[in-house]
Amino acid sequence: MTADDLKALVGRAALAYVVPGSVVGVGTGSTVNHFIDALATFKGQIAGAVSSSEKSSERLAAHGIAVLDANAVAAIPVYIDGADEIDHGGHMIKGGGAALTREKIVADLAERFICIADASKLVERLGSYPLPVEVIAMAAARITRRFAEAYGGVATPRQGVTTDNGNLLLDVRGLQIADPLAMETEINQWPGVVSVGIFARHRASVCLLGTAQGVQTLRFGA
Repeated sequence: MTADDLKALVGRAALAYVVPGSVVGVGTGSTVNHFIDALATFKGQIAGAVSSSEKSSERLAAHGIAVLDANAVAAIPVYIDGADEIDHGGHMIKGGGAALTREKIVADLAERFICIADASKLVERLGSYPLPVEVIAMAAARITRRFAEAYGGVATPRQGVTTDNGNLLLDVRGLQIADPLAMETEINQWPGVVSVGIFARHRASVCLLGTAQGVQTLRFGA
């Protein structure tokens, strides 16, 4: 199967985690697009969706799925999204689609995070994929220096990209993330950082991993 076939496989498998009658949290990216297309067959059984990006909102609306403002929703049973990397503890790097801040907001509303990904995204240690960091423009140079000083990382602006929030996105290379929660906590304290693409506090509860043998279900402890 191709990578796109694997994404479609896990996108369909994620429907099993959708709670009938509830609002569903929906992420961003190519794998999630397959989930949205699958969700269209289930739309009469859900109350709507809270989306993490304008692109996902547009795709949901095109399928006739009601898109709700996150401020109008107190909690959701499940958030379904992809990952750029996921380790064996359920920690992730996200933000390849430039939606990391809104993804964390929706994840924070959710009781469970279900990650859908192809097998290439499973890693022993996070950091091979460049770490996305959403930043306020006036702090970009300072944050770039701090990554070099604190972690030996090389941060560069993602050219031609601003987030849905109107901010810059830095991609940081050369990191080895041995303690995802500690690094996430530290970077979030730096002035000018809106959000860092380490999802440790909001790690996955379950990962549906697309493999040549089918969908592998990984469950992560509390």
